[in-house]
Amino acid sequence: MANLADEYGTDVEIYIKALTTTIHADTPTGAPAQLHDLLEQLGLERHECPTGAPLYIWHTVPEHLGADEQKRLATRAIPALLLAGYDVNCTPDVFEEATYRQAVHDIRTRAARPAAQHPAPAGSPSRPAQARRAP
Repeated sequence: MANLADEYGTDVEIYIKALTTTIHADTPTGAPAQLHDLLEQLGLERHECPTGAPLYIWHTVPEHLGADEQKRLATRAIPALLLAGYDVNCTPDVFEEATYRQAVHDIRTRAARPAAQHPAPAGSPSRPAQARRAP
């Protein structure tokens, strides 16, 4: 089985599998479990094939989604993967610029929101108090 992530030296290769309409996300042989877990959290389905050692693992966008929604799901995954430090490549026939920009905006909004929602508890100084000297 061909693994484009191994071939191109990336962490994730997102593309439409030849002669199908299925969007694949290949990861390199021996990819960390955290990468596979993140792909699943982002909505991709995990597949395994015991072709001997090592195990061949790939992910696909759920086929029950329409073609446009499949592309949006794959594109929305990219900023989260990049933020986690992974090297990602996505073919132009899957990538949607507007969806990508919205996903980046959503991540930035979520990152900024916790600080605004959780201010420092009342009475706790924002900087260390100076020690007082006895007269």
